[in-house]
Amino acid sequence: MLSDYGRGLRHGLPIALGYVSVAFAFGIQARSAGLSTLQAVLISLLNVTSAGQLAGLTLMTAGAGLTEMVLTQLTINLRYALMSLSLGQKLDRSMTLVHRALIAFCNTDEVFAVASQQPGTVGRAYLYGLTNGPFVGWVLGTLLGALAGGLLPKALTDALGIAIYGMFIAIVLPPLRRMREVRAVVGVSVALSCALALMPVFSFVSDGFRIIICAVVASVLGAWLMPLRAEDAPKEDA
Repeated sequence: MLSDYGRGLRHGLPIALGYVSVAFAFGIQARSAGLSTLQAVLISLLNVTSAGQLAGLTLMTAGAGLTEMVLTQLTINLRYALMSLSLGQKLDRSMTLVHRALIAFCNTDEVFAVASQQPGTVGRAYLYGLTNGPFVGWVLGTLLGALAGGLLPKALTDALGIAIYGMFIAIVLPPLRRMREVRAVVGVSVALSCALALMPVFSFVSDGFRIIICAVVASVLGAWLMPLRAEDAPKEDA
């Protein structure tokens, strides 16, 4: 069991290092938005979702209501439920309900990708090792960024705060160049967002609901008009 935990730690180390830099940017962004260091750290301690936290931060500073907050987080983070259902097919008998719930808390995109690539089934020792490092990296990066945001000049923290948006662009660009479906969905989402923001008739739509509408409408249109064909689906190894 210790060897499995150690293997998970080794596999999770690159993820942890990457999370430190992304969470550092989030910490700076949180301080720039007026949150204290403790508030910023608590957000990352209780949530491990970069896109969800950034959207939540935007809504909090805009004074959005709880309904907007819940629906926005549900829309953005629904993919984690789907990833957990998929990963559940690889779990061994050591993964009881309690352990499943604890692991699901930190089942991020990167953790899911690494765990899914493991041969055979995976157990709780390996998954705890795989998730512990990224969780610590995420919280530590937020702490360092929040502390830096309170000490560095505002002009510098504003510039560094843009880094988290650069991360999202870096995630989207590779599939954007490769897949027309992704280009279409992104294009629809951008066009719809601009329409909702600039057309006076939609002035009543708040920032939170704008995110929800753009994400849901673009995704539904993409799935309806450009479904994944059977021959394009990823093939499993025999």
